[in-house]
Amino acid sequence: MRHLLTMRRTKLAVTLAAIGVLSGCASVSLEQNVSRVNTETRSFTAGQLSLAQSNQEREQRAQFAAQWLSKPLGQKEAVQLALTNSHALQALLAQGWAEAADAAQSGRIANPIFSFERMVVGDELELGRALSFGLLDILTLPARAGIAERRIEQAQLRLSAEVVDRVTQVRRSWVRAVAAQQTLGYARQVLESAEAGAELARRMQSVGNFNRISRAREQSFYADAATRLATAQHQVTASREELVRLLGLDESQAQQLKLPERLPDLPKTPLEPNAVGALATQGRLDIRLAQSALAGAGKAQGLNFVTSFTDIELTARRNTKFDNASGTRTDPRGFEVAVSLPIFDWGGMRRDAWNARTLAAANQLEATVRAAGSSLREGYSAYRTAFDVAKHYRDEVLPVRRVISEENQLRYNGMLIGVFELLADARDQVGTVTAAIDAQQQFWLADAALQASLIGRPTATSLSVMSSAPSAGAAGH
Repeated sequence: MRHLLTMRRTKLAVTLAAIGVLSGCASVSLEQNVSRVNTETRSFTAGQLSLAQSNQEREQRAQFAAQWLSKPLGQKEAVQLALTNSHALQALLAQGWAEAADAAQSGRIANPIFSFERMVVGDELELGRALSFGLLDILTLPARAGIAERRIEQAQLRLSAEVVDRVTQVRRSWVRAVAAQQTLGYARQVLESAEAGAELARRMQSVGNFNRISRAREQSFYADAATRLATAQHQVTASREELVRLLGLDESQAQQLKLPERLPDLPKTPLEPNAVGALATQGRLDIRLAQSALAGAGKAQGLNFVTSFTDIELTARRNTKFDNASGTRTDPRGFEVAVSLPIFDWGGMRRDAWNARTLAAANQLEATVRAAGSSLREGYSAYRTAFDVAKHYRDEVLPVRRVISEENQLRYNGMLIGVFELLADARDQVGTVTAAIDAQQQFWLADAALQASLIGRPTATSLSVMSSAPSAGAAGH
């Protein structure tokens, strides 16, 4: 009796262990998913992402957002605010969790099917019980678990890449918003200068000291300056609202948003090519994602080669038959094996499709590897060019323009030039400063794009520095 009890316990333990092995396949939790993203992007975001799931967590996020908005928001602080407050990023995290969970589910064995039937024929009662499951599901479980792990890794890498894209958008939007504020300030100065010149020209023409074309030239410059001011005002609104959307601010938070008065100073020295190359080799997201896709396609191709031919279903059956007339009971038991016969479809097209997917993944990996170096060189060229141009404005163009302005002021004081020449020089100086702001903006945009390219998310950067040529208003004097 004791031996029989021990055998039953052993059998139960083995059964439970088997169930645990079959059910404990690939799995992923929200914490694991978010932790992986934070690990992948820590050097880029300098923050910790988390998905708010309760009202208390949402209230904490609102408090953090209020702290960031209580003072002028720098670029790093804007990134932290987006990580804390952006509902779009929260949606990305939730969607990434769902994608990883779906991937984990694909690696699990399907639940068995239990069927029960009751048949009455005259004095006979028959009870049938059957437990069915796919035999190939069990035999291919290790392969499917490996494929699921690859899909989970791909989902996490894609989520990391999307977070990097979102942070890059925040950085570039912040640069544009601050630069637009600076440009608006100088556009107001241009309008004030043009308005003064137009009014003076009107008065001088009224007393006969100014000809018609000279006054028209001043009036034209004033009209053009008013147009540029209106455009600059809209650009401030547009760039600020773009930043508001990326930060996930509501109306009350948007009203609290304060930005610095000017862009940060240029770094003392730019990044060197060797340093950029060293940083880029520390695991690019695009290459790792392509590698994971190729590995997953290869595993799936091997599994599909087996399952494309046939499918096997195993059924364990036990029946109980009662004969009321004779008072007997029988308990027949056995099993059934159902095999899908490859008569009409040998699975050739499915195998061809998986072969094509593997070939596509292999070529995509090679294309990604080859494009990585090229995009990095392009990004660094834009970064270095923008740095050199902005530095040239800071060290050469602006000091020279300042000297010209000082000399013209002396000449005006000595009555060597008139007020219109002095006004024209002031306009040119403001135009040069505006071009310098644009050059500085281009540098910080290129810097954000280069940082994204280093981690494996190349961002197109086009340099379009404004010209600081003399204005049309100066040409007529």
